[in-house]
Amino acid sequence: MRDLNHQLKQLCRHNREGSFGTQVQRERDLTLMANQLHRIGYRGMNSHSLKPKHVEALVGHWLENGVAVGTIKNRMAAFRWWARKVNRQNVVARSNDHYGIPNRAFVTGSSKAKSISATQLEKVRDIHVRMSLELQQAFGLRREESIKFMPSYADQGDHLTLKPSWTKGGKARVIPIRTENQRTVLDRAHKLAGKGALIPSSRNYKQQVRIYDGHALRAGLSKMHGLRHAYAQQRYEELTGWKSPIAGGPNSKSLTQEQRETDHQARLIISHELGHEREQVTKIYLGR
Repeated sequence: MRDLNHQLKQLCRHNREGSFGTQVQRERDLTLMANQLHRIGYRGMNSHSLKPKHVEALVGHWLENGVAVGTIKNRMAAFRWWARKVNRQNVVARSNDHYGIPNRAFVTGSSKAKSISATQLEKVRDIHVRMSLELQQAFGLRREESIKFMPSYADQGDHLTLKPSWTKGGKARVIPIRTENQRTVLDRAHKLAGKGALIPSSRNYKQQVRIYDGHALRAGLSKMHGLRHAYAQQRYEELTGWKSPIAGGPNSKSLTQEQRETDHQARLIISHELGHEREQVTKIYLGR
């Protein structure tokens, strides 16, 4: 293994920040970046030899090869994490604009909302996986959150509290419990998990992810991130009184000033419930 690859791997192993998924993706991104730097011609590097020319070379390589803007921005986050850990923050520009990285296009032309019927759930043979899927649908949880979910901790009566260790980016958040169906799903989760998480005691998280993926695939279920899209669209209609643009509702240009204010507040609420910080991200789920 080359020095740079080995040192970046060790850097990741000794600085476990964020959720498990975030850590895994960060290590993958840094390994890819180390390999690409080697192929471009930068040999004999170590984790402290990062320079502006290396950043610019890789960004140029990605742009030339048509790498998606969102992917590039995720890799830039890994770059900045690396630079911070080796005390070379000034090597990476604070703004992505410096490298000519375009703004991410959030608006999508069609809805990606998905739902799971009772018949589809019956095909999922593992009861813990089935429960995780139900929680994803009821509360718009990410896969990792639904697997690590501990009902005894999360259920606060009228809202859920998610632990930072469950979430993307390690950010705790609160999700309201609003409907009878949500309460019914939670009651079943309590009965199944008891005081623990939705991971059987005989398995660890990595093993449960593999089992989740296998059972979902065999049941014909894919792209379960669409459950979050459905949750967002349901919440939008509940908060505003009309459907989101991507679900056939009015676009922002046709709204009155009062409706625009309602729209903005609804998007802020939904953004926080989904674990995002920016209202702009809701374009992905709701359109504009």
